[in-house]
Amino acid sequence: MGKKKKSAQNAATVAEPVAVEATSSNDLRACLEEIKGYKGVIGYILRSSASATIDLKDPTKLIDYAVLSSSALDAADEFSELFKLGKIKNIVVEGKDVKKLSLTIHEKRISVFMEKNTDCEKILKRLRALGQN
Repeated sequence: MGKKKKSAQNAATVAEPVAVEATSSNDLRACLEEIKGYKGVIGYILRSSASATIDLKDPTKLIDYAVLSSSALDAADEFSELFKLGKIKNIVVEGKDVKKLSLTIHEKRISVFMEKNTDCEKILKRLRALGQN
């Protein structure tokens, strides 16, 4: 009987990380919904290897923002490798009227688009706090 209890305990231990990952994804989406309500935030793109969630105030620019997001993250990876910078924590791309903050949390790539004068540090701190959980 002792062996049956141990195998039941091991099964519970194996199942636990799956639940933690699911919670992390849900927490991340909830956090992005909160951030979307911040003054000056235009929207966000959340990508994993299997899916993408896009929430923008102006859906007519969906393709433009998706291309910008993907290109900037790919360029950061290339620069990191080329110049041996190590892992890139986050990048900010600033244009004439808009800026974009991008980072990776729990194997998910996130881009938050905002007006140029929006404080991206507040957004970054909020996302990093979630990434440490």
